[in-house]
Amino acid sequence: MAKTVLITGSTSGIGLATAKLFAAEGYNIGFNGLEPNGAEIAAEVAAEYKVDYLFSSANMLHSEEIKTLVQSTLVKFGKIDVLINNAGIQFVSPVEDFPEEKWNDIININLTAAFIATKAVWPSMKANKFGRILNVASAHGLIASPFKSAYVAAKHGIVGFTKVMALEGGLLGITCNAVCPGYVFTPIVEKQIGAQMELNNMTRQEVIEKIFLKEHAVKEFIPVETIASTILYLCDSPASATITGIAMPLDAGWTAH
Repeated sequence: MAKTVLITGSTSGIGLATAKLFAAEGYNIGFNGLEPNGAEIAAEVAAEYKVDYLFSSANMLHSEEIKTLVQSTLVKFGKIDVLINNAGIQFVSPVEDFPEEKWNDIININLTAAFIATKAVWPSMKANKFGRILNVASAHGLIASPFKSAYVAAKHGIVGFTKVMALEGGLLGITCNAVCPGYVFTPIVEKQIGAQMELNNMTRQEVIEKIFLKEHAVKEFIPVETIASTILYLCDSPASATITGIAMPLDAGWTAH
């Protein structure tokens, strides 16, 4: 029986790269995303790798939609072996100008949604005595940068949540880990570049070199495939069975400072 992975925010960026890698391993894929062509993206990946799939446009701001996403995946496939909490948003602003609604949205999507999805899938994983939960955090779950108060708070929160779930799952066959990428060239980063250009009155290239890659020891954006490969290892490899509760930096040396 094929294994099943549910990945939030999986029709672009890190989530899509991860979905393709799991599909290549024969997993059923639970896709989720808000892109207008999300259903088509999911269908194309499933067809390419000849796997079964489900697509949902569940909005991570709404807990009932998250619960329905989990339940629909369980009904279709009978189990969820791996849950990857990847969906995220970003907003950049000095704290005195930071809109409260943006703060709430970032906390809800980047942190609370992971809690809701984990809570929903937990009874099934517990009953099966097996589960792998992977939270996509950020280097900003380990360190801070200015103008990102909500994002840094949410990502620090997801690292703490990961540790708690690792402790609760230890005797149940459930592991929970986080990956903490540095700057990966995704749609979120593309939007940040524009915001930083405006905030700092810089050109695009200046923002990339002086802000985004400044703290990277390796002066490159991190490939989405690097993140996806690490996620697959932590969730699928027998060698990772006792790895739990970690927040693994994948940050080109950023947090080595």
